[in-house]
Amino acid sequence: MSRTEQKAMTRQRIVEAAGRGFRRNGFGGIGVDGLAKEAGVTSGAFYVHFPSKSAAFCDVVSHGLADLKAGVLHFQSEHGRDWWPEFVRFYLSTKRTCDLSESCSLQSLSPEVARSDETARAAFESGLCDVAAAILAGPKSPGMPRDQEGACAALASLVGAVTLARAIGSETMAEQMASATGRMLLGTRWDTRPTTG
Repeated sequence: MSRTEQKAMTRQRIVEAAGRGFRRNGFGGIGVDGLAKEAGVTSGAFYVHFPSKSAAFCDVVSHGLADLKAGVLHFQSEHGRDWWPEFVRFYLSTKRTCDLSESCSLQSLSPEVARSDETARAAFESGLCDVAAAILAGPKSPGMPRDQEGACAALASLVGAVTLARAIGSETMAEQMASATGRMLLGTRWDTRPTTG
């Protein structure tokens, strides 16, 4: 492996580890030393790849939204015309209950981006537009949004439901919130598992 390839792999490892750290602790809850430790590198090595924690955060935001877009494309590829109901179910179940460090960046990093600089906000907006465009470009699927406004409303509903459900101590109420959002987005399809094909 060349030195350039090694450097690229180390940078990727730092971005992935920083993503886990920022999602779990928030931007203010972890420093460069913590991010470096999470990635298994020294703080000096961190600064070889990023001039600041803010620069790493910007990359994490872009990477996280690219991952969400890749997830949308995966559901479209795997589930065909049933991809949207399957995606909504996955988001309101798995992404609601997984460890916070593995949560969706759209849900966990939005409050951090709102307090961040223009560069991070621009990266977030660009990534969000890419996710919405991927949703709209997918195979026609029952209940899926039909335009950008609808895609934005659906994403806001999913993110809001997961954010609130994670903050609730009662699993019963969290489940009610997820189910109510699922029914709002999918109607009666929320209660019936589609046949894949």
